Amino acid sequence: MATISRRAQQMPPSPIRKLVPYAEAAKSKGIRVYHLNIGQPDIPTPKEMLDAYSNHGLQVLEYSHSGGIWEYRENLAAYYRQFGIQVTREQILVTTGGSEAIIFTMMTLMDPGDEVIIPEPFYTNYNGFAVEAGVRVVPITCKAEDGFRLPSDEAIRSRITSRTRAILICNPNNPTGYVYTDDELERLRRIVLEYDLFLIADEVYREFVYDGAVHRSVLTLEGLEDRTVVVDSVSKRYSACGARVGCLVTRNAEVLEAALKFGQARLSPPTLDQMAANAALQAPQSYLQEVIEEYRRRRDVVFDALSRIPGVFGLKPRGAFYTIVKLPVDDADAFATWLLRDFNDQGETIMLAPANGFYATPGLGKDEVRIAFVLNVDAMKRSMEILARALEQYPGRK
Repeated sequence: MATISRRAQQMPPSPIRKLVPYAEAAKSKGIRVYHLNIGQPDIPTPKEMLDAYSNHGLQVLEYSHSGGIWEYRENLAAYYRQFGIQVTREQILVTTGGSEAIIFTMMTLMDPGDEVIIPEPFYTNYNGFAVEAGVRVVPITCKAEDGFRLPSDEAIRSRITSRTRAILICNPNNPTGYVYTDDELERLRRIVLEYDLFLIADEVYREFVYDGAVHRSVLTLEGLEDRTVVVDSVSKRYSACGARVGCLVTRNAEVLEAALKFGQARLSPPTLDQMAANAALQAPQSYLQEVIEEYRRRRDVVFDALSRIPGVFGLKPRGAFYTIVKLPVDDADAFATWLLRDFNDQGETIMLAPANGFYATPGLGKDEVRIAFVLNVDAMKRSMEILARALEQYPGRK
């Protein structure tokens, strides 16, 4: 009997989306579901970006250059220079979302069977991208009791083997909201040089830092000019998740040339979305300033509420718009399912992302969830109220 590939069998389901059937069933019964499971903000997309869709003036929607529209890449380079990141348009490859940038990076830097070290918990889809590329994820665990800080150099070195090709970080981090310090980045710099590795950084949440935290790009690390690759996206920065425009940035000409061949194989990133992303770069600085302040308010509302729920533990993040929270439940997966299938409070419930999918180490995250504070302040307040009442009634409470 014909069977599907081992790759397809190994491809993990998204822990962020796997409960969608339960959410749809709840909605079909008239229950309102607050989506805290996914990084889909309700922040308005910049007018400049939306206007570009409405007033594009195109007569023919053509392919773009496989590496992306040159004008957009030029303006992206100017955007990066605002953060002290000196790159040229030729050092930017536009991709179909940040997801494709990560897949291209893995396939460019690693052969099947090679390994990439990733601090966990990490963005769950890294697991799926690694399966697609035939790459093995080697986790190093960052613990909440340590503030999700990077483990010791010895712990990192202990995971390096002859098949290790790169270290991948997300900064600010999804799902913890952790922002790496200069000291941690310097430690990674030394290890990368010592073991002849690449350093990949998912910097999608670059602007979203709070409480005086400062984000530093790996592209500013001295001596790593040919060893760093940054992955970026417009999805979160401009609340444009549906645009599917990301990019891969590196000063390594060989990496760019190879990644472009993958880009040519898929022809080109979406033309109209690139035009809109280019227009988004013209949004006033006040747009991002207001968005950052709004996320800070939402974060504070969430943690004010969590601090009053018995048995709940979480660390207030200094970046991104997520947090990992430990709940007094026997199984967060079962709890998240129960919330949608068996519970509602006055016709409303919440959808959470079980945290076990954000770890590669079996058994971790079993009593944790990721909460995305992507809804307005009133919705986040109501969601935390629902969470508190659900935990009071949940039969599997610890």
